[in-house]
Amino acid sequence: MSWFQQEIRLRARSKGCYLVHNEIIEQVPQIKNIKIGMANFFLQHTSASLMINENCDPDVREDMDMGLDKIVPETFPYIHTDEGPDDMPGHLKSGIVGVSLNIPITNGRLNLGTWQGIYLCEHRIHSSGRKVVVTIQGQAK
Repeated sequence: MSWFQQEIRLRARSKGCYLVHNEIIEQVPQIKNIKIGMANFFLQHTSASLMINENCDPDVREDMDMGLDKIVPETFPYIHTDEGPDDMPGHLKSGIVGVSLNIPITNGRLNLGTWQGIYLCEHRIHSSGRKVVVTIQGQAK
């Protein structure tokens, strides 16, 4: 069993839900060398999140963002407002959705379902990009 860890960077995006699966995979070619294992993707931020969801229809991305805004609106009487009206809702959404994914690796590929992909949910209007720590444990091919 071998271990591998790398910090990658996702490009800056405005608020919304984005399919970042290929952007992540391109930065971690070591996955191709694993016969069987696990990959952990950990987002080092408190106002964005990672999720696995439908990877085909772009409407899902807009609906996801709309639904999260409905569940956690900016109009609540938040106390933590020093960083702007989108900051505290971003923290809540991040806590609800989560910042970490564990995905099995089989024969050099993430073993996701046919219609599944990795999403970045950016909860702030502006970001300067996001960092993800990728940790892989597995048996080499």
